[in-house]
Amino acid sequence: MNRINPAKLHNSKWTAVKPLNREKHFLVTEMDFDEEGVVLSCVIEAVLTRKEYPIDWTELKNSEQWIQGWK
Repeated sequence: MNRINPAKLHNSKWTAVKPLNREKHFLVTEMDFDEEGVVLSCVIEAVLTRKEYPIDWTELKNSEQWIQGWK
């Protein structure tokens, strides 16, 4: 289980454990918060193809799917 502080998630680097379409390395490019600091939305961008994907930020906590940093 990855420990994540939502306030420091923007511009963080992630590696997919099981790459899809040769996309393995990602950056968190957009984060939206409400007035209370709760994350409303998160967008990751593939480094290789520059494609953007909306993601539930809590999925990044799953260490079976994501590794923090570029490995």
